[in-house]
Amino acid sequence: MFAFLDKERTIAGPGFNRWLVPPAALAIHLCIGMAYGFSVFWLPLSKALGVSQGGTEAIKCAADVGFFAQLFTTTCDWQISTLGWMYTLFFVFLGISAAIWGGWLERAGPRKAGVVAACCWGGGMIFSAWGIYLHQFWMMILGSGVIGGIGLGLGYISPVSTLIKWFPDRRGMATGMAIMGFGGGAMIGSPLAAMLMKSFATSTSVGVAQTFVVMGVIYFIYMIVGAMSYRVPASDWRPVDWSQPAADASKAMITTRSVSVKKIWGIPQFWLVWLVLTMNVSAGIGVIGMSSPMLQEIFAGSLIGNALKFSELDKGQLAAIAGIAAGFTALLSLFNIVGRFFWASISDKLGRKLTYSVFFILGGALYFSIPSSAAAGSLMLFVGAFCIILSMYGGAFATVPAYLADLFGTQNVGAIHGRLLTAWSTAGILGPVVVNYMRDYQLSLGIPKSQVYNQTMYILVGMLVIGLIANLLIRPVADKWFMTDAELAEEKRLAHEKASGALVGGQAGHEHTSTFTVILAWAFVGVPLAWGIYKTFLSALKLFA
Repeated sequence: MFAFLDKERTIAGPGFNRWLVPPAALAIHLCIGMAYGFSVFWLPLSKALGVSQGGTEAIKCAADVGFFAQLFTTTCDWQISTLGWMYTLFFVFLGISAAIWGGWLERAGPRKAGVVAACCWGGGMIFSAWGIYLHQFWMMILGSGVIGGIGLGLGYISPVSTLIKWFPDRRGMATGMAIMGFGGGAMIGSPLAAMLMKSFATSTSVGVAQTFVVMGVIYFIYMIVGAMSYRVPASDWRPVDWSQPAADASKAMITTRSVSVKKIWGIPQFWLVWLVLTMNVSAGIGVIGMSSPMLQEIFAGSLIGNALKFSELDKGQLAAIAGIAAGFTALLSLFNIVGRFFWASISDKLGRKLTYSVFFILGGALYFSIPSSAAAGSLMLFVGAFCIILSMYGGAFATVPAYLADLFGTQNVGAIHGRLLTAWSTAGILGPVVVNYMRDYQLSLGIPKSQVYNQTMYILVGMLVIGLIANLLIRPVADKWFMTDAELAEEKRLAHEKASGALVGGQAGHEHTSTFTVILAWAFVGVPLAWGIYKTFLSALKLFA
């Protein structure tokens, strides 16, 4: 019944245009990228029950109603801190599901994995909407946090191996195009969610449940279209007039062989790349969560033309600088998404190792400069440093799949990438803990709010130094770890790979892809992405108004 999802049915024939694959990947990543934007729901959800009973404020829980009691309570509203656990679960289950099912994805193919991801992500949002309607937080945790998190993991890694095989000549650029979508998902989803909630809101409803249903359906449709558009190349396919280049100084670690995913946990280079990604992401993700309060507390009244400290501002002034800080956050999201494509593409020229060295050296210098620019009151230097830092944060995500393909080969790169994403789960805890707890500790010592982030920046520099050392230690993988020709042939058989002359039943004959089809595919993802960038740009302008 579902044979059309089999990997054999997705093998492209001669004449297929490989530029149809990146928009398919973007269609999925732009949807699951809304995970970054779920905070737009926290405030209305925190007063949903109070509004449903005709009020305007939240019905606060008693002091003895803890997290587990809030999972089942129907008599009081959820706390924002409780709702935030859904965000944490997104990335925990993203890493877990990518690690567990990465090997299955290589054998089942990206189309089947994409369909499962669509069902989990879209279906999870709809199930969560039911939980909002019944005021049962455990249903939201299960729907979006667990089921949706599994969809995140499968959707995130679904295009990696396929894109690298379609673009052996531009590995970084190819993965950068897809993973760029994950960074841009919130730029589309957040303003869309705000518009929908405003439309559905009534005197007795905050409109979140209805918004979840609509967005769940939209995401499901988009992801299904993306999944059904996935095609994989025949095992002997190569770009016209392209051959594996001879190794040079910058590309000395690009292998033509492949490692079995079963051996990956024992290879030192894997753990070095794991540490590289953990340190880079920990530093970046730590400041993302605190970017808004950091700007407000450091520059305070100077953002609106006076010399008042943060503690001296009145309610109206606080609201004004909060709006400016929202523009700062929007600007960082723009650099996050642009950096994913820019740095990944640059890595095709520089090589992955040198690109990561730039991340750590330049990033360390920028983090080190932040206390000085803050003390000097230089808003432009402060904002510029963080914009470049966030571009490299995004660039690290987009470049690492190509780094893995260079080191371990392309045969199992999707599965290996899935296991590497456990570094993301680790960084998602480590980074915010360092930034948040250091801030609280500095405040407890009586240090002014404008200076509480100075020591944190120096700690983040130390983390980048660790990442730099790990990156410099990476060497080509030893021969003993690579598969023999017989093992590789068996791996390809299990992965249902076929050469162009041995396609199943001749199903994938010559395929002519029209220019119009390519343009239509890119418009399908490009139009909503352009709208999201436009909305974010408008918000970012507040920083310089």
